[in-house]
Amino acid sequence: MKKYCEEEDVAHVPYSPERYSEETMLKKSKDFYSLMNQRRSVRFISPEPVPREVIDQVIHTAGTGPSGAHTEPWTFVVVSDPEVKHQIRLTVEEEEEMNYRQRMGDKWVQDLSKFRTNWMKEYLDVAPYLILIFKQTYGILPNSKKKTHYYNEISVSISCGILLAALQVKKKKITWPFEK
Repeated sequence: MKKYCEEEDVAHVPYSPERYSEETMLKKSKDFYSLMNQRRSVRFISPEPVPREVIDQVIHTAGTGPSGAHTEPWTFVVVSDPEVKHQIRLTVEEEEEMNYRQRMGDKWVQDLSKFRTNWMKEYLDVAPYLILIFKQTYGILPNSKKKTHYYNEISVSISCGILLAALQVKKKKITWPFEK
């Protein structure tokens, strides 16, 4: 017998996770840590193409994140068109310049100076794809009524973390022109 939510026709899906031995759990946790510990925030992006199927799978993985009341309050948009990416860059740089000059404050800007970062985001033109992530504060039910998306910011943040982890998994070593 299926159980359904009153608001929507959503079947209950039983959860039966695979069980691992302690040795396997420890190995998997160490392997995952090792992979995630290689992650870095970088501002030098390779223009090397990435198969679109990989990007789609990474987004599919990010969509497995937990969300308040299982609302999945996110929208992922993939941009590859060079002109659209450039327009996004201009918009981002305009907002970031305002952050640096007005919103962040002197201490914050000073703390960032050691990273030699600023509002210029050249890598937005270079990256083969930009993945834009939008939060949804509400959804629309089949009866056209609004459905509140609870914990939308937290849910989207967790999904973004999973996105970053999935991108790390797909990453391969790229030799930059200045490396030997």
